[in-house]
Amino acid sequence: MSQDTLSQVLRSIRLRGAVFYHVEGNDRWVSESPPARAIAALIMPGIDHVMAYHVLTQGSCWTMVVGEAPVRLQEGDVVMFPHGDRHVISSEPGLRGEVDMRPYGLPRPEQLPFFASRRGASLSMARLDPASDRHGATLVCGFFGCDVHPFNPLLASLPQLLHVPAGQADDDDWIAHFIRFALSESTLKRPGGEALLERLSETMFVALVRRYLHDLPEGPPTWLAGLNDRYVGRALALLHARPAEAWTIDRLADHVGLSRSSLHERFARFTGHAPMHYLAKWRMQVAAGLLRQSSAPIASIALEVGYESESAFSRAFRREVGQPPAAWRRQRARLGAGAA
Repeated sequence: MSQDTLSQVLRSIRLRGAVFYHVEGNDRWVSESPPARAIAALIMPGIDHVMAYHVLTQGSCWTMVVGEAPVRLQEGDVVMFPHGDRHVISSEPGLRGEVDMRPYGLPRPEQLPFFASRRGASLSMARLDPASDRHGATLVCGFFGCDVHPFNPLLASLPQLLHVPAGQADDDDWIAHFIRFALSESTLKRPGGEALLERLSETMFVALVRRYLHDLPEGPPTWLAGLNDRYVGRALALLHARPAEAWTIDRLADHVGLSRSSLHERFARFTGHAPMHYLAKWRMQVAAGLLRQSSAPIASIALEVGYESESAFSRAFRREVGQPPAAWRRQRARLGAGAA
């Protein structure tokens, strides 16, 4: 049930993948990336939130969120920065560089990815000599995009830096496939290559989250930890699968097998919300998808997410989102047209 809940959330937040850079580093090199919010409009216009990722395809290097401890990367490792933090990739631990915004504003090449080569402190947007045996590290770097609003319960559950070492992921072939295709498409740039890498990178995001869910470290309760909890996971699955149902805390508690007070306490501890408040927020996320993806009348969308009247739905939507549903729909349509 919890796996289905995760799939529903991933679909609802419109996960998108993009591969932009084939990065090579040589000698004593460092690359410092700006916060994702500073470049989001340049690389994935119209997307609420952007997360950088890096796959080390050759050699070894170090990475860190600025201000945090460095992490060693070996060939085949994947690292993701779910909250879009400023971070560093370098040949040695603790190196810092200057943020260079120029690569993010370059005209898009006829077919992605860009090449970016680091030799010492210098940056070139051209490939190093492929015959050279001096490559220190090669990475495929890209971005995941997703919606944050109206409601994304997943993001807050993820760490600043999510590192999956090579050979420690479920169905490890997907990393090998991604590396093979990424290197091939970077060189050959065949028709359909961008779309293939985008879909593979989205699959990689799901696999990274599943691995993190499987090996959740001990710590404060989170939404992801709630998926693994016998009672909270069951409650989340019911609310996500049947958001239009006339749920009450008593009905939900009966289905889950807890008392009303126990469910309320346990659910709030993992998710940060009372069950009915969580349901209201999830309904708005479902409604936002329907508003964006269809031309259905607002009254029919209201019924589909559990409201008996358009006015009650409009009040609830405005309370959660800050705009009436019709105005939100028009705004999103304009943003979508601008990103096209």
